[in-house]
Amino acid sequence: MTADEPVRVQFATWVGFAAMCLGMFMAVLDVQIVATALPAIRSALGIGDDRMSWVQTAYLISEVIAIPLTGFLTRALGVRILFSVGVGVFTVASIGCAASHGFETLIAWRILQGFSGGMLIPLVFSAVFLLFPIHLQGIATMIAGMLAVLAPSVGPVAGGWITETTSWHWLFLVNVTPGIIACALGMTMLAKENLDRSLLRTLDVLGLALMATCLASLEIGLKEAPTLGWLQGPTPLLLVLSLGAGVTLGARVLRQRSPVLNLHLFRERSFALGCALSFIFGMGLYGSVYLMPVFLSFVRDHGSLTVGLIMLVTGITQMATSPVAVWLEPRTSAKVLSMFGFAVFGSGLAMSAFSTTGTDFDGMFWPQVIRGSAIMLCLLPPTRLALGDISPENLPDASALFNLMRNLGGAIGLALIDTVIWGRSPTIAKKLGEDLLAGDSKIATLIGLPPGFVTGPVSKHIDPAVEAIVQPLIQKAALTQAINEAWAMLACAMILAFTLALLVPATRRPTQPQAARA
Repeated sequence: MTADEPVRVQFATWVGFAAMCLGMFMAVLDVQIVATALPAIRSALGIGDDRMSWVQTAYLISEVIAIPLTGFLTRALGVRILFSVGVGVFTVASIGCAASHGFETLIAWRILQGFSGGMLIPLVFSAVFLLFPIHLQGIATMIAGMLAVLAPSVGPVAGGWITETTSWHWLFLVNVTPGIIACALGMTMLAKENLDRSLLRTLDVLGLALMATCLASLEIGLKEAPTLGWLQGPTPLLLVLSLGAGVTLGARVLRQRSPVLNLHLFRERSFALGCALSFIFGMGLYGSVYLMPVFLSFVRDHGSLTVGLIMLVTGITQMATSPVAVWLEPRTSAKVLSMFGFAVFGSGLAMSAFSTTGTDFDGMFWPQVIRGSAIMLCLLPPTRLALGDISPENLPDASALFNLMRNLGGAIGLALIDTVIWGRSPTIAKKLGEDLLAGDSKIATLIGLPPGFVTGPVSKHIDPAVEAIVQPLIQKAALTQAINEAWAMLACAMILAFTLALLVPATRRPTQPQAARA
């Protein structure tokens, strides 16, 4: 076989990779399914309102800790063993969640579920470059990327349907059958690897503790900041603790040859740029998936199933346009494709920044189509840019860091979105109320009052019955404007990504990576 002749990949490799993608899809889907049904879980287990969000937070914290650790574990255990163990533990933890009878038990199983599920995403993206030669990596990346970003779109539909038709237990039991299938196929179809298990004894326990402290403190701080304030309560302490642990960890790992977190990779310009683009993409992707349910639930008063059906437009468009992105990726420079992708994605975000209280499916259709068509264009080039030239021994660490950046971007983006929404809404509502009392007919029309309802300045001592009608309209209009500001903020972030893409070498196209395998 000549050097220019395409390398064939065994059928078993494709089956094993498909099993890995299935496991990853279930892990990502689980987050959205459970988020949709938190009220049902709260009622069933008698969880207090102040503790309900921890059902999600426990999963996300353990997930974000597991992602960077995946690189070390892949080197020690290999793709086949680590995937089989990860998806197996995720399946058992899902059964444990369904069998929980109280808050504490559920949280313990969610931590285990999040930790095992968190390893699957970077493991799959490592497998793209470790299992496939250059001419197949675009297709493999499309499959993995499409499922990774499709899950948040279909999650609300699945969660809404399960909540309305079955018991809350099936939010977790739905993972069992796919988990068993993925585990069995991964163990039997993925190739065995010659590895040095003694590497496990070299794990930097102190570095792991610092990493866990840094990421957990950051995640909790970002969660609490929008409600408690960025400079109030435990938020400053948590963020300072995260910063201190992060700086200490950075100083430690830069002196080690085989650190728990390989920050040396950021010395490579292409990897650093790819991670930066992944971070910003995470803000836009997770932010848009979050903003739509907030608007449709609190402004339009739609149920979870209706919300999910409206959001399917993004997922369907993404699936329809993914082959085009795969065709373009090897034929277009990473610079041009990234700039185009983030410009289109940002345009879709900006279009949503002009919503009104009456905006519904029709008004959300084209913004979703535009965003959905750009998702793979924002994922494929940065993935190639960050991981395409990484050596096989460093690829697991690089994939872990690359995916961690996307998750951190999402976490920080959601914290900023919540700060904008819940911080700006009261101020906007107060201003709308003052303008309405001053007799501004435009404001009356804006909030949905019929023409002629306001013809001049209104007495502050208004009829309580009228106030009961008008006040909710003001609150919804204020929330809509605040959500529009959040959409605009995300669009500005995409402008930053577009600018960063200018730094990518103009002639950079996919080349034969060192990690490609027959």
